[in-house]
Amino acid sequence: MKRIIRFVTLILVPGILILPGSCSEEFLTKNPQGVAAGSSIMSPQGVEAVLTGTYAYLRGRSMFGGSLCTDWVYGSTASDDSYKGTSSGDATDFNLIERYKNQANFSYFQERWTDCYNGIARANSVLEVLEGAQKGKNPLPEKRALQVEAEAKFLRAWFHFQANKVFEHIPYIKTAAELAPLKPEEVPNPDPAWDEIEEDLQFAIDHLPADYPGEPGRADKFAAEAVKAQAHMYQKEFPQAKILLDDIISNGGFSLVSNFYDTYDMTHEHNRESIFEIQAMTTSTFHTAVYPAGGAFHQKGPASCGGWGFFQPSQCLFEAFQVTNEGLPVLEIEDREPLTNDMGISSSQIFVPTDHLLDPRIDWTIARRGVDFLGWGIHPGDDWIREQSNGGPYMTKKYMHFKSEQSLNLNGTGFYNGKNYRMYRLANILLWRAEIAVEENDLELARTIVNQIRYRAKTSTPVMGLCTSFSNLSSNPVVDWTKPAANYKVEPYPLGHQAFSSQTEARKAVRMEIRLEFATEGHRFFDLRRWNIDAVVLNDYIARDIQFRTYLQGVVYDPEKDDYWPLPASQIVLQKRVLLQDPSYK
Repeated sequence: MKRIIRFVTLILVPGILILPGSCSEEFLTKNPQGVAAGSSIMSPQGVEAVLTGTYAYLRGRSMFGGSLCTDWVYGSTASDDSYKGTSSGDATDFNLIERYKNQANFSYFQERWTDCYNGIARANSVLEVLEGAQKGKNPLPEKRALQVEAEAKFLRAWFHFQANKVFEHIPYIKTAAELAPLKPEEVPNPDPAWDEIEEDLQFAIDHLPADYPGEPGRADKFAAEAVKAQAHMYQKEFPQAKILLDDIISNGGFSLVSNFYDTYDMTHEHNRESIFEIQAMTTSTFHTAVYPAGGAFHQKGPASCGGWGFFQPSQCLFEAFQVTNEGLPVLEIEDREPLTNDMGISSSQIFVPTDHLLDPRIDWTIARRGVDFLGWGIHPGDDWIREQSNGGPYMTKKYMHFKSEQSLNLNGTGFYNGKNYRMYRLANILLWRAEIAVEENDLELARTIVNQIRYRAKTSTPVMGLCTSFSNLSSNPVVDWTKPAANYKVEPYPLGHQAFSSQTEARKAVRMEIRLEFATEGHRFFDLRRWNIDAVVLNDYIARDIQFRTYLQGVVYDPEKDDYWPLPASQIVLQKRVLLQDPSYK
């Protein structure tokens, strides 16, 4: 299925012409790009082709404003996890999003809207083509037809959910037959569309198999349960989420992989922890890489691959990985020590990295000076950073490939790679379940679950290669490759620990584990918002960050306005008196 799903926009089906559609203001009613035209598509082969094209759109088409599957713009850079990075004059709309200066006419919001609703149009096309095929002379077998409908509704719900994360109230667009007599362009946006999202996901849960042997990449029952559980978590509907999470944990057959980074590299895709992965691929002629691959790579140095230097982790995130002498997180930000960094220090100057005890996940998440960068060499600091004064001294690691995997990336210089995005894995499910345990005051269960994640971090292979000299890192570093790269320590919480002595403390511990485990994966802003701590955390972050770099000077996060982004102004004009703008942006 990985090869089947990884198609370019034009899908070739023998005997069928598939036309590229328009991305105009009428995209709610026109065929989206890559959808077949004509009655010849009304066949089992045509149905499967259109379904494949819908899966192919999961990564979206816009690296920045769309940010569809990884949510690196809205979920990470709008939070305390990362900066836009690159240079201050690059992608200036992005600057304003990072500074919470959002306006409805920003191109980024139109890109997100278009990516979501083009995906929705594709899913609806599957349902319409399926209906036509089933009325024809060569219908799909009944079982497969039901599965196709379920896959399409799963995808339709997922695309709407991605719109829901960014825009507070959205229209839920179904097929013309389902909406009649209302037309798609007449559907209003009175609410976040949770009921419709859940309805489609429940259909998927009821009709999808537990897996598709030999076809990784297709949505199955447990993928649908994961998405629906997340929807319930966003609404604080913990009893409903608990049922789904417990089923995945007990009956899904999933388990945590041994090494933390096996959940990110290219050679361990679709492993026993993975629940749903968005597929990626490169060939000599095209790519279907997930974004921000390429954009988030180093612009300079041997690992640049032509990267642009976006998406740089924050100093706040870096310091969150420090641990106590017992190998436990420092839950209160006021209690964390400032960690040595090379901000403003050129690569020609000697810099000694911090020797503070750190969670080993830090160096699988953040690229930093003095530590090996996925086999591409010891990071020399500023020489590899595009504009350190703007984006800080760090880069992400989770979207880049190992040097040993470069041969798997055939598209030109390797700017794009074939690394899948693990949208849902067992660690997500476990930590959501720990959240619910805290809300139910079952603090011992919460501790036990969190410790599963921490034990995996403890027993994972750390980044190796201890620098023993801190000059000439660009040309001739002195490295002991038999030793870990830094002073790592991580331990499970012991029985009776203060962190699980009350609901208040346990919430902090679980939320910290979520941050450490999924840092830079596009979840952080949405988590802060659903926990109702976005204003406190982000304004504290701003106050701290302006002591590290000046970029956020004068910025204030307003939860009444900045918790969601405005609907694109052009869409409000096109659907006048149908779509209502967020009152904060009128």
